[in-house]
Amino acid sequence: MMPQSTFMVTAAVESGQLEALRALLKTLTHHGGMADPENTLVPFAQFDRLHMARFFIAEAVTGDDIAVYGVTPVEWPPTLVFLGDCDGPTDRFLAELVARAGPGLRQIFSFCTGFSPEDSDLLAWMKAHNKKPAANYINWIGRTVVQAREEADLHEALAARLKQAVAELGADDTRRLRQDLLSFIEFERQQGRLRLTPVPPTPPGWAVRNFLHLVGVPLALLILSPLLLVIAPFAVFYLRLLERSDPEVIPPHDLAHLSRLATDEDHDVSNQFSAFGDVKPGLFRRYLTMFILVLIDYAARHIYKRGFLARVRTIHFARWVFLDGRRRVFFASNYDGGHEAYMDDFINKVAFGLNLVFSNGVGYPRSRWLVKGGAELEQKFKYYQRRHQLVTDVWYKAYPGKTAFDLDRNSRIRDGVENRQENDAEIREWLSLL
Repeated sequence: MMPQSTFMVTAAVESGQLEALRALLKTLTHHGGMADPENTLVPFAQFDRLHMARFFIAEAVTGDDIAVYGVTPVEWPPTLVFLGDCDGPTDRFLAELVARAGPGLRQIFSFCTGFSPEDSDLLAWMKAHNKKPAANYINWIGRTVVQAREEADLHEALAARLKQAVAELGADDTRRLRQDLLSFIEFERQQGRLRLTPVPPTPPGWAVRNFLHLVGVPLALLILSPLLLVIAPFAVFYLRLLERSDPEVIPPHDLAHLSRLATDEDHDVSNQFSAFGDVKPGLFRRYLTMFILVLIDYAARHIYKRGFLARVRTIHFARWVFLDGRRRVFFASNYDGGHEAYMDDFINKVAFGLNLVFSNGVGYPRSRWLVKGGAELEQKFKYYQRRHQLVTDVWYKAYPGKTAFDLDRNSRIRDGVENRQENDAEIREWLSLL
């Protein structure tokens, strides 16, 4: 199994260069912010380990909201962000990026403060500006880009062949149908028209680190449990005290902003979401957010690692990243379906999960006991999240037209090719996937 990793390269944009940078980023797209996979600056299609990526400008459009607490807003300059999700280690992928797209990346980063296209060691600069997530979610840990593409080809080939086989053999003899399909796949592989690359071995170092994380976090909580039990009543009381007085900042939709966001959505069966905002002031809220993200990261790595984030199945990748000395939090996701359906899915199924993290954000709809209220106030929540959403200038997806459900189905089809079913009922179930 080849685990996935992330990168998020950030750098402030030089004063007066923002519009020129946006114009350059537009040359990487062909419509509505969707990346041209063969563009000359960053030819995404050449990277067979890159699942999804995006370029955008992180602007603190809600940065003044913290003034409702009597706190002076901290300036945040417009910042270029280049992030993605890839197979294998981050450092190895960044090196590949520099090797294949170095000139284009230098041109893009030339608009950033402190970057010199001629003198900078691009790889070292990108590593120095890379931000690690506080929590990270992967729909299916270990499913590579190559695997996703090959299994999609397998599904399409088998679906087409099944129609012919039913016409020739009838639909009743499932065993003959299955044998026909297996013979067809073997022939196609011999002819080089289909590939099923073996799953790569799990890197030993990653396996060790993952195991240590699996046992380390619960062990740390167990060791700290006496202290946590003492602190908990006071923390809960203080939290509720803060919640009662937390101001909401939820103006109705800015229609111009909403229109700009909509321009970049629904060009594929999947969409992207980026949001940015301030953590409520005070060390209590900051440490509470840090603690919650540790728990979310643990659950994503060891519990929700096979197609589900709680009860939601439509997310491919998601991450939470602290920025600006943990004063602000950035959230990004790649999800299936339209934006309204995505929000409704979360509100209806895991509103408490939204509240756990986002209720610590300035202006959030008032919550109770950390998990109640908040996102349950549907219209207020939708105003809030759209207001904090950022425009994505460039978005790339390695397998357009494929949902997380499609990828899961295709993997089950492959498993049925490589592992013989035990009885007719199992064969019929496998054939139904086609």
